[in-house]
Amino acid sequence: MNPVFNNLLRPVIKVKHLLISSVVLGSLTLSAQAATVSVSNHPMYLLSQAVTDGTPSANKILQAGDVGHHGSVSPSDMKAIRDSKYVVWFGPSLENSLNGSLKKAPNAIAAFDFDAFNRYPLRDVKGAPIEGTFDPHIWLDPENAKGITRALAVIHSRANPEHESIYHENVKKFAERMDNAVAAIQQQNGQTERPYWAYHDAYQYIERAAQIKLTGTLSTDHHLSPKASQLRWMNENRPTEQMCLVNQGPVAKGLLAKLQPVSTTAQIEDMSDSQDFVEGWTKMAQQINSCIGGEES
Repeated sequence: MNPVFNNLLRPVIKVKHLLISSVVLGSLTLSAQAATVSVSNHPMYLLSQAVTDGTPSANKILQAGDVGHHGSVSPSDMKAIRDSKYVVWFGPSLENSLNGSLKKAPNAIAAFDFDAFNRYPLRDVKGAPIEGTFDPHIWLDPENAKGITRALAVIHSRANPEHESIYHENVKKFAERMDNAVAAIQQQNGQTERPYWAYHDAYQYIERAAQIKLTGTLSTDHHLSPKASQLRWMNENRPTEQMCLVNQGPVAKGLLAKLQPVSTTAQIEDMSDSQDFVEGWTKMAQQINSCIGGEES
């Protein structure tokens, strides 16, 4: 068991001591479902899948495409939460829809509670950090992704100790694949940092590894239309003539016309179009860099 993440989890697990004790004492009557781990959203599920490869997978509470900003928890979701030995989520600052169900649940473990992971503040539409804030999209940082798998290996091992050696071997394989993916992206880019725009700032954690730099966003939320003053500022402060706009979905042609010359690429922050974390991360990095090079995707 990794000692670093074991130490990180110890305070959380102590809080749940009574729950765990009761589970151990009643283990002979537990159903297979009750001994599982549930995870909150798609990126957490992809990372959990990397850990549990070759063993039973975790249950996913939220649907792909719903990282937890909006929506509600269904009765079946509530049952899955109650029946799981542990429920792993990021935390209320990302998953508002799970907050009421998980914030005080004795079997819930929030990744944001760990004293770990690279963390950055939110940024304003001009790319400046906002003091006292937290950007919750931590999984897009490869180092954070590796850290989350190490934490998940500890949790899965406590839930299903018979698979502990497989979990930790899978973590090693994941780290190697993730490192190779980052090295390949950086080799393609020639070790240079290239500017891009985003409709809203959701890709900060991929920037260092993908060697890209945000130089402006249209809006603070992908549901909100940009202000005319922001469009004017972006055009007046273009770092290069040809720009790439990264967005979560299609952008109105009329809006794009005001930013020309610009190429676009649609990237969903939770990689919900992927079934493998490393492949999804690599695809995102490659397509953003292709867009910066002037290609539409």
